[in-house]
Amino acid sequence: MMTGAGCCHVSHPVPDTSTDSPHPDGTAPDEAGASSLTHFDASGQAHMVDVAAKPATHRVARATGSIRMEPATLALVARGQAKKGDVLGVARIAAIQAAKRTAELIPLCHPLPLTRVTVDFELDEAACSVHCTVQAETVGATGVEMEALTAVQVGLLTVYDMCKAVDRGMVMQGIRLLEKRGGKSGHWVGPA
Repeated sequence: MMTGAGCCHVSHPVPDTSTDSPHPDGTAPDEAGASSLTHFDASGQAHMVDVAAKPATHRVARATGSIRMEPATLALVARGQAKKGDVLGVARIAAIQAAKRTAELIPLCHPLPLTRVTVDFELDEAACSVHCTVQAETVGATGVEMEALTAVQVGLLTVYDMCKAVDRGMVMQGIRLLEKRGGKSGHWVGPA
């Protein structure tokens, strides 16, 4: 509902914070026992989740995504002849930097001491795409899924920035979590 001069008022439902009752839509809690969004308190206000009581464990997350482009653009990337320089080298550094700064970009993320971030790019001529896969690691009380996902997206955005002079129609797609390990919820692998 619009009110005033362009100001929006949005009412937020109070989430169900119990772990043994059904969701508001009548479905049962998921396999992990969570039946509500954890970033909302009992009154429905956003808050940073308290992880103080959680044990520090080794946490790993892998994420991936792709950017599709014209064949000539992919050839420039492969030869390292883009106008702005080494596209994949710059994109790799940007992805690592993004992982390190995720808490500054995503409001309710905890700042994490990352112990490792790897960024791999694969050129796929058949799909006219560059695939980016990131693995982020930490030893801490919360996971690194957001760091891995943010790194993938910023890596791909950097490829776009470096190549946009010759191909503004590039499309980023398929950005998703592949796997996470560590913590109470254990090991999770996404669908193939």
